[in-house]
Amino acid sequence: MASQQEDGPVTASIRTTLTELLKPESLEIINDSSKHAHHSAMRGVSSKETHFRVNVVSDAFAGKSTMQRHRLIYGALSKDFEAGLHALSLNTKTPAEVAKVAEA
Repeated sequence: MASQQEDGPVTASIRTTLTELLKPESLEIINDSSKHAHHSAMRGVSSKETHFRVNVVSDAFAGKSTMQRHRLIYGALSKDFEAGLHALSLNTKTPAEVAKVAEA
């Protein structure tokens, strides 16, 4: 995971927003923008922060479906989408779900 010193403005915004909202046990933000720079939708886009994978573990997801978890995150990051964030790939788990997988 990149340190905050290496974070660009979009990464830093995502990190701050999700940390404040979810109080995560863990949060990993991976910038995959370079893998998508050649896509037609990215022609003329100069930002190096358009596509991300986000892995987050938080008790805030307890009792929520995957769809509800994703809507929560997309809603919280709406200002980032308006500013040029193009795509997120989300992996959202509770600590209990992570522990269950680790036990298996």
